[in-house]
Amino acid sequence: MSRQGFYIALGTIISTMLMASCSIQKFIPEGELLYTGASLEIESDTLIKNKDELKTVLEEVLRPKPNKKFLGMRPRLYFYYKNQQENPGFLNRLLFKNVGEEPVYLSDVKTFQVEELLRNRLENRGFYYNKAASYIIENEKKKRASAAYTLKISSPYILETYQLDTLVAPIYKDLKEVIADSKFKKGMRYDLNALKMERERIDSKLKQKGYYNFNPNFLLFEVDTNQYKNKRFDLFLTLKKDVPEEAIVPYTVSKVNIYSNYDLQNDSLQKESVRFADKNFVNDNDFFKPKYLDPFITVEEGDLYNPVTSKNTARRLSTIGAYKFVNIQYEEIDSMLTDGTRNLEASIYLSPLNKRAIRAELQAVTKSNNFAGPALGFTFTNRNLFKGGESLNISANIGYEVQIAGGNNAGLSSLELSLKSDLIFPRLISPIKIDSDVFEYTIPKTKIGLGAEFLNRSQLYSLLSGTGQFGYIWTANKYVTHEIYPISINYTELSNTTTAFDDILAENPFLQRSFEQQFISGLTYSFIYNGMVSKKKNKFYINSTVDIAGNSISLLGQTQEDSTRKTFLGAEYAQYAKVDADIRYHFNLGNDQKIATRLFAGYGYAYGNSDVLPFIKQYYSGGPYSVRAFRIRSLGPGTFSGGSTNNGTFFDQTGNIRLEANVEYRFPIFGYVKGAVFADAGNIWLSQENEAVPGGKFTSNFINELGIGAGIGLRVDIQGFVIRFDLAAPFQDPTAPEGERFEFKIDEPVLNFAIGYPF
Repeated sequence: MSRQGFYIALGTIISTMLMASCSIQKFIPEGELLYTGASLEIESDTLIKNKDELKTVLEEVLRPKPNKKFLGMRPRLYFYYKNQQENPGFLNRLLFKNVGEEPVYLSDVKTFQVEELLRNRLENRGFYYNKAASYIIENEKKKRASAAYTLKISSPYILETYQLDTLVAPIYKDLKEVIADSKFKKGMRYDLNALKMERERIDSKLKQKGYYNFNPNFLLFEVDTNQYKNKRFDLFLTLKKDVPEEAIVPYTVSKVNIYSNYDLQNDSLQKESVRFADKNFVNDNDFFKPKYLDPFITVEEGDLYNPVTSKNTARRLSTIGAYKFVNIQYEEIDSMLTDGTRNLEASIYLSPLNKRAIRAELQAVTKSNNFAGPALGFTFTNRNLFKGGESLNISANIGYEVQIAGGNNAGLSSLELSLKSDLIFPRLISPIKIDSDVFEYTIPKTKIGLGAEFLNRSQLYSLLSGTGQFGYIWTANKYVTHEIYPISINYTELSNTTTAFDDILAENPFLQRSFEQQFISGLTYSFIYNGMVSKKKNKFYINSTVDIAGNSISLLGQTQEDSTRKTFLGAEYAQYAKVDADIRYHFNLGNDQKIATRLFAGYGYAYGNSDVLPFIKQYYSGGPYSVRAFRIRSLGPGTFSGGSTNNGTFFDQTGNIRLEANVEYRFPIFGYVKGAVFADAGNIWLSQENEAVPGGKFTSNFINELGIGAGIGLRVDIQGFVIRFDLAAPFQDPTAPEGERFEFKIDEPVLNFAIGYPF
C-alpha cells in the first residue's frame, strides 16, 4: 500500500470519528433529554454475601439501555440523526441501515417499572420487605439525563433443612440418592433461580438412572417458614399430583439396532441383520464391518436408559469421519413391568457421507515480501476405504510465485510442487493390544502419512523433500487433544545450487550445516487445550509441541572416515530437541467486543550429530500471523539486518529461538464486517554466535531487540470464514542502531492479507 493511500485511509477514519464525536445535542428535539444510563446503590443493615454478584444481577433490569458508545463517542446515534435530514445522501442512508441506532430519551424511562423489577429480583433471591427509590439527574445545558436507583435491603431468608417427602418405590430411593449430592446446605440463601437449577439437576440425574419419561416440571418445591421467627425456612421436595405412572419407573434397553448404511428414501425396505456383540447390525452390502463399528457404541442391551450413554455413542460415531448424520431413537415396548422396569428399543441410524469426493482450489497468493502468483490444489478423499471407517486423503498442490518488486531482486521466482497422502484408521493400531473401553470420550485414531515436496527457487537452489509419519490422534475430552507420532521421518536433498547461493553458504557455515542434515528421524508430541469452544466469558487456548530427533537412529549411525559426524544409509542425520508453546487468552467485553492476546515461545537445541537445527525446523518471524509490521520471514535474527547480499529480501531469515507477543482489540462495525486495533512484538535469535549473522545471538538485552509494530485491521467474518486485511507500521525496528530503534514509521506501512484470524 502506498504512503498516499495509507494517509487517505487514515484521514477518512479520523474525520469520521471526529464527526461522530461532535456534539449531537443540536439534533435532540425540544423538550427531550438524551438518556445516558443509570446507577444503582445498595444499602443494607446486614452483611450481604456476594454483594458485587448481586449488584450485577440487579443492574441487568435497569431499563432502557442507553445508546452505545465507542471510544467515548456515540457514532451510531450520529448516523441516525444524519439520516433524518431532508436529503441525507446515499452514504448516510447506507450507514444508518447498518449501524444507525435510534436515540434513547429520558421520556422512555419508566422508573416506577424499574423499581418494581428490582424488588421482584430481590424477592427471587430471598430478600423480602425491601424499599426502592429513584431520582433523575438532568443537565439542561448538554441535554443529558441519567437515573439513580437506591435499594434498602433487609436480611434474606436462610435455609434450615432440605427434605424429601415420602414417595412410592422405586423413585423414592433414587430421588433420595440424588438429593444427597445437592449443593443445598444449611445457611444457604433462598434463591428462585437456584431452585430451578436444582430441579434440572435432579431431572438429569434421574434420567441417567433410567427414568426415560421423567420431566422436571413434575417436581415441586414447598417452603415452610412457620417453624421459625428469624427468617429461616424448611424446603421440601415432592412430586406434583397426577404424575403419569410411566414417568416414575426406570426403563431398560432390551434391544439395540444399528443401521450402518441408513438411507431415508429406502428405509422401508426389508434388510437382513447380523447379530454381533448382543446387537443387531442392519448392514446393507456389508457397508461397515460390525467388529469395527461395535467399539464406538456404548448403548448396551440390558442397561438402564441413560442419555449420557446415548450422547457418548453419538459423539464417538461422529468422530469416525464416515457419517453425515447420527440419529439415536428410542421406542417404548408394550410390556408388563419386569423387576420394576419397562423396556425400550434403541435404534441407531447412521447416514454416510459420499464415499468419494474431489475438491479443487485456485488461489491468487500475495505475500508481504512482494511475492505473488497463482496456486492450484486438488484433494481426493475416499471414505470407509476398507469397510472399517478408514479415510484416505490425497492432496496435490502446485504454486508459482514471482517477486514483483524489490529492487535488484525483482523477477525472482519460486515453484513449489507437493503430493501428500494420509490414511486414517478410526481405531488404535498398536503392537500392544489396548481395550477401546479405556477411552471414554473418543477412540484414538491411527494416522499414516506420506508426502513429497519439490521447491525450486530461481537463482538459488532446488530442494526435494520426503516425509513419513505414523502416530495417533486422541481427543481426551471436549477441550483436550493429544497428537503423538513415535515415527516421524523427513529426508531432504539440496540440488541445482547456483554460484550466488554457494557464496551465501560459504559466508554462513551455520546455514550450510542446516542444509547438510538430510535425514531427520524422531518423535513429536503435541498437547492442545482449546478452551475457545467453551461457554465461559473469557477463553484460554494452548498448543505445546515437543519434537525430538536422532536419538534412536544414532544407535545405527556410522562414522565416516573424513568426518566426525555419523550417517544413516549414506545420509547425514539430524539430532536435536525442540519445544514451543502457543498460548492465547481472549477477554470477552460483551457486545461482540473482545481483547485477544497471544504469547509464543520456542527453543530448539542441536546436539550430538548436529551443531545447528535443520533449516526446515528453524523459526522465522514477521508476516500476517506473526509481527504484522514486518514482512514475512524478514525479522531477525536479533538485530541482524539481512546483510548486503542482493538475495537478502528473498532468502528466509531463521533462528532457533523465537519469542512473540500480540494483543488485539476486536469490535463489530456492521453486519459481517468487523474491525481491530492491534500491537505485535517479537523476534527470532540464535543461541550461538554466528559471524555471518552479526547481532543474531540471544542476550539478556533481548527486550530492546524486539520488532514492535501496531496497526488497524478490517475483517469480513461470514459464519467463521474470515477474510482479513491488516495494515501495520513498525515503531521499534531492531535493525536500527541502538538509541534510534524507537520510531513510529507510519509512512512505511505493511498491508497483510490473510484468511482466518491471526490468533
